[in-house]
Amino acid sequence: MNYNLIVIEGNIGAGKTSLVKSITKQYNSKIILEQYADNPFLPKFYKNPDRYAFPLELSFLAERYNQLKNELATFELFKTFTIADYFFMKSLIFAKQTLPPDEYNLYRKLFDLIYKSLPKPDLYVYLHVDVEKLLANIAKRGRDYEQEISYEYLQKIQDGYFDFFKKHNDIKVLIIDINNIDFINNKKDYQKITDIILNKEYANGINRIIM
Repeated sequence: MNYNLIVIEGNIGAGKTSLVKSITKQYNSKIILEQYADNPFLPKFYKNPDRYAFPLELSFLAERYNQLKNELATFELFKTFTIADYFFMKSLIFAKQTLPPDEYNLYRKLFDLIYKSLPKPDLYVYLHVDVEKLLANIAKRGRDYEQEISYEYLQKIQDGYFDFFKKHNDIKVLIIDINNIDFINNKKDYQKITDIILNKEYANGINRIIM
C-alpha cells in the first residue's frame, strides 16, 4: 500500500471515528481525529441553529485548519501512513446546509483563502448509512447535545456530501454502504471493510460498494 493520507468520513453517527481508531491500532498509522467535543457553540447550535450556525462554522473552520496544518506537517518516522476522520472540505459541506446565502458567501471566501494550502488525501472514504440508522446510532451513544439533531438536518448533510462528490472529480472517492454490516462488533465485517479500503484497485475516480 502506497497511501500517505487516507480520510474516512461519513454523516454524524456513521462510525467513522471508531473505524479510524481500529485501523490505526492494527496498522500503526498516524491518527488525526477531529476535536469537536470542547466546542462551546455545538450544544447551542443544536438547540438554536439560526443563532449559532455562523460562529459554530467559523470556529470549526479555524480549528480544523490549525489541526490539519500542524499534524500533516509533522512526519513520524515509524508510522506507516496517516489516517483522519475528517477532511477540510467538511467545513464547506456543513456550512452550506446551516448558513443563509449571505453568510455562506462570506464563509466561502474565507474557506477558499486557506483550502489551497492543505494537501488532498490519497483516498477519501465515505461511509454511507441511512438516516434512520444514523438517528438510532446517535441515540445509542447518548451524547446529550446530539439528541436535538433532526432527521431533516442529517438528510441535508447527506445530500451535501453527495453533491460534493459529483462536483469534485480531483479526489479519489470510495463510497461504502455499511447499512448491513457491523465493523465495530463483528471482526469479519471489520476485516472486510479494511480490505476494501486498503486495496488500491478501488481508488480510481468515484467507486461505490454495497456491503
